[in-house]
Formats: sequence, structure tokens, C-alpha cells
Amino acid sequence: MKYIYGIVLLLVLSTGCGKEENYIPDVAVNFNVTLAEFSIKSTNNVLLVPNYGVGGLVIVKTPLGSFVAFDRCSTVNPEKVCKIVPDESGLTATDPCSGAKFSLLDGSPQKAPAERSLKTYTITLQGSTLLHVSN
Repeated sequence: MKYIYGIVLLLVLSTGCGKEENYIPDVAVNFNVTLAEFSIKSTNNVLLVPNYGVGGLVIVKTPLGSFVAFDRCSTVNPEKVCKIVPDESGLTATDPCSGAKFSLLDGSPQKAPAERSLKTYTITLQGSTLLHVSN
């Protein structure tokens, strides 16, 4: 009987300690852009920044004038590092690998198979002209 309890305990412990799925690793991000650069380089109030985070950054100026920043790596099969692509509206982005869709206002999933929000970064306005993205 102790043998059976031991096997059950081992099974419970081994299944409960697995690697979390759809996990985007933490990578140090420290990026600055001026509001003038943002205005010039952005399309539909969306700026794509390569070589930061896991899949690059997407910085969005919302309709209310605030800014949000997300990692471009889709939360659907993140090990593939499939980069979301902003749609023409600038309000949503699509994962070209899975067809999943995300809101660019808050990063929330909008269309299956997406279940988790995009990884967000902290964005602050320093002074009146500099946006700082970090984690």
C-alpha cells in the first residue's frame, strides 16, 4: 500500500511542476524615443521597434492620447517568436503564424486561438518630449 501512495505522490508532484505554457521570458528592456521621432516613424499611431524584448516592441498612441507598449512576440506558441503585425486600423494586430488577433489598446486577445494578453512594458513620459519603455 505504501508503494501505491508513493507512486501517486510522485505523479502528483511531477505533473504539478511543469513548465508554464505560452510563457514569454523576461528580457531587460530600456528604450527611449522622442515624441517627434514617434510622430515621424509611426504608422496609424503604431511604432514598431526591432531588437528589444523578445520579438521587438510595438508602441501605440491610444485614441485618448496615452501610450502603451507591448512585446511583438505572440502569446500563441511563443517559442516560435512569431511577431504580431498591426492591422491597418492601428487598433488590433494579427499573429501571422496562428491567425490570432490582439487589441493594441490593452493587449487583450480578440480572436482565437489567442487566450493570453500580449506581454506589456511600462511606458512613461519623461519631461514633455521623451517616451521611456522599460520593464
